[in-house]
Amino acid sequence: MKGVLLASRVACMIGLLVFTIPLRAHHGTSAYDPAKTLKLKGTVTSFDWVNPHVSLGWDVKTENGGVEHWVVELTSPGMLTRSGWHHDSLKPGDEVTVYFHPTKSGTKLGIFQRVVFTDGRPDLIDPRQP
Repeated sequence: MKGVLLASRVACMIGLLVFTIPLRAHHGTSAYDPAKTLKLKGTVTSFDWVNPHVSLGWDVKTENGGVEHWVVELTSPGMLTRSGWHHDSLKPGDEVTVYFHPTKSGTKLGIFQRVVFTDGRPDLIDPRQP
């Protein structure tokens, strides 16, 4: 009887670990460099208002005339809505400057901080900012 009870407790603990490890991995920000903030001006190509995280894509012209495509991750649509954002706050073709923390690996990805519009609209700020 003791063996069965012990085995069921061990199985429950393993089940909890298997379930919670992916959750921690999903919400981690260790891939981004919080000590480095990039500021890139470009043209919005996508604004995907989906759970669990909204994403913003934009094209940046390089010094040699090429184009680099960047993508940043924002928080959830619910948190953005509570902060005054809308699904159409950014549209393809908008000229913007995006501030973000890039990945440590150097990929063209980052975690969003702020967007500044060239047409004078108010800045949009990540609601997770202090």
